Amino acid sequence: MASDLETEVQAIDRSLLECSAEEVAVKWLQATDLPKEVYLHLAYYVPKIYCQGPNPAPQREDMLAQHVLLGPMEWYLCGEDPAFGFPKLEQANKPSHLCGRVFKVGEPTYSCRDCAVDPTCVLCMECFLGSIHREHRYRMTTSSGGGFCDCGDTEAWKEGPYCQKHELNTAETAEEEDPLVHLSEDMIARAYNIFAIMFKYAVDILTWEKENELPPGLETVEKSDTYYCMLFNDEVHTYEQVIYTLQKAVNCTQKEAIGFATTVDRDGRRSVRYGDFQYCDQAKSVIVRNTSRQTKPLKVQVMHSSIVANQSFGLKLLTWLGNVIGYSDGLRRILCQVGLQEGPDGENSSLVDKLMLSDSKLWKGARSMYHQLFMSSLLMDLKYKKLFAIRFARNYRQLQRDFMEDDHERAVSVTALSVQLFTVPTLARMLITEENLMTTIIKTFMDHLRHRDIQGRFQFERYTALQAFKFRRVQSLILDLKYVLISKPADWTDDLRQKFLEGFDAFLELLKCMQGMDPITRQVGQHIEMEPEWEAAFTLQMKLTHVISMMQDWCALDEKVLIEAYKKCLTVLMQCHSGFTDGEQPIVLSICGHSVETIRYCVSQEKVSIHLPVSRLLAGLHVLLSKSEVAYKFPELLPLSELSPPLLIEHPLRCLVLCAQVHAGMWRRNGFSLVNQIYYYHNVKCRREMFDKDIIMLQTGVSMMDPNHFLMIMLSRFELYQIFSTPDYGKRFNTENTNKDVVQQNNTLIEEMLYLIIMIVGERFSPGVGQVNATDEIKREIIHQLSIRPMAHSELVKALPEDENKETGMESVIEAVACFKKPGLTGRGLYELKPECTKDFNLYFYHFSRAEQSKAEEAQRKLKRQNREDTALPPPVLPPLSPLFASLINILQSDVMLCIMGTILQWAVEHNSYAWSESMLQRVLHLIGMALQEEKQHLENLNEEHVVTFTFTQKISRPGEAPSNSPSILAMLETLQNAPHLEVHKDMIRWILKTFNAIKKLRESSSTSPVPETEGNIIEEGRWWLQRPMSEVTCDSRVLCPKQRTLRSWTCSGRRHTRQGPSASYSPTVSDTKLTALGPKQTRVTERRQVVTCILCQEEQEVKVDSRAMVLAAFVQRSTVLSKNRNKVIQDPEKYDPLFMHPELSCGTHTGSCGHIMHAHCWQRYFDAVQAKEQRRQQRLRVHTSYDVENGEFLCPLCECLSNTVIPLLPPPRGLFNRLDFSDQPNLAQWMRTISQQIKALYILRDEETANNSCGNSEKMDELQLPKGFRPDFQPKSLYSESIKEMLTTFGTATYKVGLKVHPNEEDLRVPIMCWGSCAYTIQTIERILADEDKPLFGHLPCRQDDCLTSLTRFAAAHWTVSSLSAAQGHFCRLFASLVPNEKSGNLPCILDIDMFHLLVSLVLSFPAIYCQDFSGVSLGTGDLHIFHLVTMAHIVQILLTSSTEENGMDQENPNGEEEVAVLTLYKFLCQHTGSALKEMSSGWHLCRSIKAGIMPFLRCSALFFHYLNGVPAPSEIQVTGASQFEHLCSYLSLPNNLICLFQENSKIMNTLVESWCSDNEVKRYLEGKRQAIR
Repeated sequence: MASDLETEVQAIDRSLLECSAEEVAVKWLQATDLPKEVYLHLAYYVPKIYCQGPNPAPQREDMLAQHVLLGPMEWYLCGEDPAFGFPKLEQANKPSHLCGRVFKVGEPTYSCRDCAVDPTCVLCMECFLGSIHREHRYRMTTSSGGGFCDCGDTEAWKEGPYCQKHELNTAETAEEEDPLVHLSEDMIARAYNIFAIMFKYAVDILTWEKENELPPGLETVEKSDTYYCMLFNDEVHTYEQVIYTLQKAVNCTQKEAIGFATTVDRDGRRSVRYGDFQYCDQAKSVIVRNTSRQTKPLKVQVMHSSIVANQSFGLKLLTWLGNVIGYSDGLRRILCQVGLQEGPDGENSSLVDKLMLSDSKLWKGARSMYHQLFMSSLLMDLKYKKLFAIRFARNYRQLQRDFMEDDHERAVSVTALSVQLFTVPTLARMLITEENLMTTIIKTFMDHLRHRDIQGRFQFERYTALQAFKFRRVQSLILDLKYVLISKPADWTDDLRQKFLEGFDAFLELLKCMQGMDPITRQVGQHIEMEPEWEAAFTLQMKLTHVISMMQDWCALDEKVLIEAYKKCLTVLMQCHSGFTDGEQPIVLSICGHSVETIRYCVSQEKVSIHLPVSRLLAGLHVLLSKSEVAYKFPELLPLSELSPPLLIEHPLRCLVLCAQVHAGMWRRNGFSLVNQIYYYHNVKCRREMFDKDIIMLQTGVSMMDPNHFLMIMLSRFELYQIFSTPDYGKRFNTENTNKDVVQQNNTLIEEMLYLIIMIVGERFSPGVGQVNATDEIKREIIHQLSIRPMAHSELVKALPEDENKETGMESVIEAVACFKKPGLTGRGLYELKPECTKDFNLYFYHFSRAEQSKAEEAQRKLKRQNREDTALPPPVLPPLSPLFASLINILQSDVMLCIMGTILQWAVEHNSYAWSESMLQRVLHLIGMALQEEKQHLENLNEEHVVTFTFTQKISRPGEAPSNSPSILAMLETLQNAPHLEVHKDMIRWILKTFNAIKKLRESSSTSPVPETEGNIIEEGRWWLQRPMSEVTCDSRVLCPKQRTLRSWTCSGRRHTRQGPSASYSPTVSDTKLTALGPKQTRVTERRQVVTCILCQEEQEVKVDSRAMVLAAFVQRSTVLSKNRNKVIQDPEKYDPLFMHPELSCGTHTGSCGHIMHAHCWQRYFDAVQAKEQRRQQRLRVHTSYDVENGEFLCPLCECLSNTVIPLLPPPRGLFNRLDFSDQPNLAQWMRTISQQIKALYILRDEETANNSCGNSEKMDELQLPKGFRPDFQPKSLYSESIKEMLTTFGTATYKVGLKVHPNEEDLRVPIMCWGSCAYTIQTIERILADEDKPLFGHLPCRQDDCLTSLTRFAAAHWTVSSLSAAQGHFCRLFASLVPNEKSGNLPCILDIDMFHLLVSLVLSFPAIYCQDFSGVSLGTGDLHIFHLVTMAHIVQILLTSSTEENGMDQENPNGEEEVAVLTLYKFLCQHTGSALKEMSSGWHLCRSIKAGIMPFLRCSALFFHYLNGVPAPSEIQVTGASQFEHLCSYLSLPNNLICLFQENSKIMNTLVESWCSDNEVKRYLEGKRQAIR
C-alpha cells in the first residue's frame, strides 16, 4: 500500500508539489491586475491536475486542487493561514436563525399539518425532533432532493417557527443587522475580489459552448492532442439502448457499459473514450448513428481535455464557495452581491442571470451544483432572496420556454426553485404587485397551449407526441400559480387589488379557452370508430381545480375584489354565450296555464360539452356574495338585474342532462371516452369545481326565476315535455310504442330529472347556499359515507375532497359523528356512524354513486329493522336557506311540480295502463316528504311578523280542475297506501300521511291563517332580501336556529333510547352470563359471519369451510428468545423428535403476521410474479433485494412486511363438530379409563396391521372389550374445500421446513407436531412480552397479533384433518402416556423435562383424531376440560418438585387456611413417594405462593389458547391489570380458586399418577442432586 502511494506521489508533476499556497497568495495581494494573475495561475495548473487520463482520479485531483488552486484563494481571503482564519470568522459570526439544511435524495422530511402555512414547509429530522410540532399532527415524506429545511422561517409556520437549536439565537436577532459589520474592510475587499473572479470563472467555463478552445485568459501555451468523447444524459433513451450503443461504440464490456450509463444518468455526463481527436470522433459517429433511427440521437461531444479539466474545477469551485460562505453570513452577503451585480451588458448580465438562462444547456451535475449554491447563498439571505425572486420573476417566461425545449425532469431544472420563492407569502405578494407575477404565469401557460379550434377553445384532438410531451411539462406552471395563491392575504392594498384583478382577467381568458372544449355529439346508427382524446382536457381541469378554488378564496377576502371579479366573470360568460342562440329556433312551452319562451335544443342531437369552468366559477362567486353578505350590503354595486337566469342555467343543465342520458343508455355508441368523462365529472377529485358548481348554478337560476318556467325548460332539455304537457300521453305511448328501449330510456330520464330536482332543493350544505358552515359540510359527507358501511380512516380520507393543503378537515369533526371500532379480523380499525346521526341520512345524497346509494339504502333499512322501526327513509330536516336562495324552495309547490307529481302518482294508481317504475315513484314520495318537512319547519319557526307562504299541504289536498277532474295528490297517496303492488313503499306513504296530519294540527293550533297564494307572491318571496335591512335578515336566522336545535336534540334523544335495547343484545348469551372458556359452564357464542376483503383483487368473501381459501401473509422463523439454554442445538434435524418440548425452550418456531388478507390464488399469482421478477433482476445484475425468494420469502403486497408463507383463514374448527352438551358426561377417572382403552385398541390394531394378519386382528379385536361407541375403523371425511386443504398443507409444510431446517416434506409425520408447537410457542412469546411490559392479557394486543393468533390457533386445530390420521393418533397416545403411563409407553421424558403448556396444546389439538372415532356421545369439550385439569395438576407437581421455597419470618396472611393445609398435605404426599428427598415444610403459605407464582404464566397462556380456540370473549376483569388476576383466570378456565381441590376431587386416580410421576428415575436423580431441572 505504501509503495503504491509512493509511486503515485512520484508520478505527480514536481512543480505541483513545490507550489506554495502562501507565496501565491502574497503574489496575488501585490498584483496590479488580479484577474489576469489568477487566470494565469489557473491556466497553468488546472490542466496539470484534472483530466490526466481516461478515468478520473477524484482523490488525487481533490488533494492537488486543495494544495495548488484552492489553498492560495483561502490564504488570500483570510490574509493568514486559513486553518486559523476560518475559525476566527466562524467565531465572530452570529449563527443564523435559519436552518437551511439542503435535503439529500431519500432523506426524511416532516411537515406539521397544524402549523405549516402550506404543505411545502418542511423540517429536517433534527429540527423536527426539537420542535413543538412533534406533538402535533404531522406528515412525514421522503425528499426527492433539492429543498431545504424551513426551521427559523417565521413566514413558514403559524406557530413554533424555531426548534430548540435555532431558538437560542432569536433573542439577539430581533433587528436585522448588516452581517458585513463583523468583517474588516480589508477582508470585505479581498472577499469581493476573489469571489468576483472565481464566480465569474466558474460561470464562464460551465456555460462555455466551444469544444476545442478555451475562454480568453485561460489558453495554454502547449496544446496537446488529447480529447474526451463526452456522452450527455437525456430522458429519451433507455438504459438498455445506451448500454447496447456503448458496447458497440467503444468496444467495452457490458459491466463497463452499465457503469458508464449509471454515471451518465446520475451526473448528466461521462467520458466514454480518451485519446486523440480522430479516435474520439469515431466513437461519437457510432453513437450518433445508432441512436438516431427512431428518436433524436444521444448528445455526444468531442471535447479537448483542457476544457473538461477547467469545467471539472469549475464544479469544484461552486462547492468551495458554498463551503466558505458557511463560515460567515458576511461572506454570504458578499457572494450574493457579486452574483446579482449587473454586468457591462446591461439587463440579464449578472452572473446569476447568466447561469439561470443557461440552465437548459448545462448537464445535470452542473445544474445540481449551482442550484445548491443558490440555496445556501441567495435563499439564505433574506435581503438578496427578495432581489433574486425579482430576477427570477422577470426571467420567468424565458426560463419556462427553455424548460419546454429541454427534456430533463423539473427536479433538475432551475424552474423548480419557484417553490422556494413563490410560497413565501411576502415575496409572493410583492411579486404580484411589482412584477405582475400572476399574469405572467398564466400568459406563459397559454403561450404553450396554442392548439385551438375556430371558436378559440383548446383542442387536444390529434395531439402529436411532441405536443403531448410539452403539455405534460406545461402543467408545472399551474403548480407555480398554486404556490403564489396558496397563502391568502390578510390585508389588501390598492396595488394588490389591481394586480390580482389583472391576473384574474388573464385567468378568465384561460377558462374562456376551456369553456365548451372537447364538445361531443351523440353517435347514432353505428359505434364510434376511434375513441376521441379526452384525458388531456380532464388533466387540465384536475390540475386547475385547486387553483380555481383558491381564486374564489382570495375573492372572498375583500368585498371590492369580489364585486369586480363577479362582474368580470359575468362579462366573460356573456361573451362565451353571445352566439349560443344562433340557428336555434325559439319555442313557447305551456303547462298548467304557465308559458315560457326558450330555444329548441336537444342534447341528444346537438353538440354538448362537459367543460364549463366560466359558468362554474360564476356559480362559486355567486355563493360567496351570499356567504360574505356582499349581496345584501351593496346590491346597487352588483349587476343582479342584468342576470338572465335562463342563460345561466342553460349549459350546466345540458351537462346534467347529458349525464342522465348516458345513464339511460342513449350514448352507448360513443364508447368509453364519454363514460370516463362522466365518471371523473362526479369523482371526488373533480366534482367540487364541476358537478357541485353545476348544481349551485341551477339553484341560482331557480332562486331568480319563476319555478314553473324553470321546470318547463328542464322538461324540454330532458326531452320529457311532451309526456307531461299532453293528457294521457303516457297511456298512448305505452300502448302505441312497442320499442321497449325507448320506454326504458324515458323512465330513466324521468327518474334522473326527479333526482336532479331533489338535489336542487336538498343540497344546501355549501356555505352561502344554506345557513351552514364548512364543518357542517364535512360532517354530512362523513355521515353519508359511513351510512354505506363502517370505514377505515384511509377509506374515509379517499372519499373526501382535499383542499390545496391536502387536508380534508375530517379529524376536526369525526368524533362528533362516528365512533372508532378497534381493529378486528381484517387488521384495521373502523369508524362506525353514531346512532344519533342516522337521522341526517339522505337517500338521495348527491355524492353517492348508484352502487353506493343502493348499499346505503340497504344498510339503513336493515338498521331500522334491527331497531324494530318502520323501514321508511324520510328526507332529513334541512338547514334553512340563505336569503339569496330563499325562493328556491318554491319549486316544490309550483303548479308544474304538482302536475309532475300528480301525473306519476296517477300512473302508479293505474299501474297497468302506464309505463312507469317504482324508482320514479320513490323519488316523488321523497320530494313530497321534503316539501312536508319544509312546511313543518316554517310553521314551527313562525313568528308574528311573517305569514307562511309555503302551503304545500293545502295544494296537495285540492283535486284537479276540469276537464280532467283528477283526484288530489293526497287522495292518490291514500289509495296507494293499500296497493298490493307497492308493499315496499307503504312505510314511506304512511310516514307522509302521518306528517301531513301533524302539519294540519300545527296549522290548526297556529293563530295565523295562511294567505291564498299566487305565483306572483311566490316569486316575490325570494326577492324580499333586496328590500329588507341586513339586521332583520340576520335576526331571522338567529330566531330559526334555537328552535331547530331543540327539535334535533329531541329527535336525537328519542333515537338513542330506541337503540339501547337491540345494540346491547347482539349476543345475549355473552352479555348476561359469566364468561367461561371451557367446561360445563362454557359460554355459548354465536360466531358472526366473517366477510373479508382481498388486498390484491379487492373482492369481498365470507370465510366458510367450503369456500375458496383466504390467507394471511405470515413469517415463520426459528426463535431462541425464550431459551434458558442457548448452548443446546438440534444435532441431527432429520432424526430429531420434536414431540415433547423441554422446559428450557431452547429453540421454538415462532409465527408472526402483518394481518393482511388475500385469496390463496391471488397470493399464488403474486408470489409467482415475485419469483419471475427476481429471476429477471438477477439477469440485469441490479442490487440485491432484502428478501430471499428462493427460500419462499416475499413482501406483503400492502405493507411490504417480510413474509415467507401464508396462514389460511378458517371458521372456528371446534364449532364444526363440537357438542356443548355436558349432561351425563364422565368424570376424570372414567374419562381416563375410556381413553386408555381406546389407546390400547389402537395399539392392537396397529400391531396386527404391521404383522399383516387381518384374521388375527379380528379375533384380537373381538377379544378386546372396546369402549362403548368407539369405532377405530371409521375414517372421517374433511369438511374443508380443496383450496383450504391445500393451504393447510402449505402452511404446515412451511412450519416444518423452517422449524427443523430441513427440506419440505408434507408427508413427514412430524409436520403436525411442528404446527402444534408453533402455536404454543407463539402464544408463550406474546404472553411473555405482555408480562414484561406489565400489560393486561387481552387489553393491549395489536390487531395484527390478534388476527395472527386467531388464524394460527384455528389452523393448528384443523391441521390434523389433512395429515395422517394414524400419525395424529400416535402422537396423542405418546403425549397422553407421558402423564398416564401404559405398557406401550416406552422411553418417555419425565414430567420435569416437559414444558406443560406445549404438552397441553399438543394434547388438546391432537385429541380430535381420537374423538372422531368415538360415537358414545361424549362431548369434545369434556376431553378438553379433563386434559386441561390433568396437565394443570402435573404442572403443580412439577412446581412443587422444583420449588426452592424457604420458610422465613414474613407475615403470613392465613397460615392455617384451608388452601394452605391442602397444599401442605399434597407436599407431604410427594415427600412420602420421593423417599423423603424433598425438604420438609411446616407451613403451606409459602408453598401456596410458589404454586401461584409458578403457574401464573401457564394459566395466562392457557387463557389465550382457549380464547382463540373456542372464541369465548375475555372477561373485562382480565383485560386490565389488577390484584385479583389469579381468581379471574381460574374462573375463566373452569378451575377452582384453590387448585389443590383438583387433587382432592380426583384423589383416587391422582394418587396413582403422582406416585408414578415421582417414582421416575430422572426425578429421583434430580432430588438426589445428580442433575439439574428448570425451575
